[in-house]
Amino acid sequence: MKYAIVTAGLLCTMPMAMAQNAAAPQPKPAAISHGAAHLQAKRQPLPMMLPQEFAPPQEAYASFPQGDAAAAPVTPAAPSACQASLARVAEFEPLPVLVGPGDCGADDAVEMNAITLPDQSKVAVSPPAIMRCPMAQQVADWVRDDVVPTLKGLPPLRGLDNLASYDCRGRNNVHAAKVSEHGRADALDVHDFKLADGRELGLTDVATPKDWREAVRASACARFSTVLGPGSDGYHEEHVHLDLEPRRNNYKICEWDVREPPAVVAQANNPDGGPNKNPDAAPDAAQTAQLAQAEGVPLQGLDPPSIPDDQVPLPRPRPLAANASQNRAMK
Repeated sequence: MKYAIVTAGLLCTMPMAMAQNAAAPQPKPAAISHGAAHLQAKRQPLPMMLPQEFAPPQEAYASFPQGDAAAAPVTPAAPSACQASLARVAEFEPLPVLVGPGDCGADDAVEMNAITLPDQSKVAVSPPAIMRCPMAQQVADWVRDDVVPTLKGLPPLRGLDNLASYDCRGRNNVHAAKVSEHGRADALDVHDFKLADGRELGLTDVATPKDWREAVRASACARFSTVLGPGSDGYHEEHVHLDLEPRRNNYKICEWDVREPPAVVAQANNPDGGPNKNPDAAPDAAQTAQLAQAEGVPLQGLDPPSIPDDQVPLPRPRPLAANASQNRAMK
């Protein structure tokens, strides 16, 4: 009976205590000073924010490997059909996609170090030329099938002097001009070929046999889309430019004058072999040699005869539009 009375009393007091607790106001949090809040904020790690210039674009996140894929080895791209063919006739290194400003750049590019001849000897490309694989294949075939047969009776071919290959620039290095085929890795500037005995056969050197230069010119113009040499535009007096620029109906440009030494030109103008009838004209090489021998002067160190005025290439005329704009500016 006593326990029942105590239990009933507890049951009656519990609702009243709960009501008092519900009605009692909750204690306010203690005020935190500005310094304490600063310390508390420093203890909490903040999210890492990358500046805009260092943050990768959103498209880059899609290419990030996920999970264990980051540790997987990167599989190199399979060689193209052109590279598989080029490997049989040249030594090269495959390159990633070339990306440049504007229209510059190329895919399927290689850095060609040497050309392998049919007898397995090497023709070094110095410096190595960066070209699209189809252009590199065409250059290798040209050297193997066209240039080497013209060197019968001479020492083996051992070098190709490369003046320019891939270079993102305008035509003829003119600012704001149309992008050159060099900017598309589709062109090569050749200065000369080197033989095993150290001799250099310059493509534009008048001292190099003319018959050989004419044979090389004919083969280059038959194989490439564009061939520019002496007499083309004044920018190719000391080398020959080759490229594979595509044009409508496979139209080709072949502008390369195979010139002769001034002595040969003078002899052609004076076939009777007598003295030059023009007293103001400069003496040719034969006359210079005769005068030097008569006076006992050694031939070494003499300056070569100057090129006649009628043989000096002149630049192409300015476009009419350019002349009109210049006239307006002068007004």
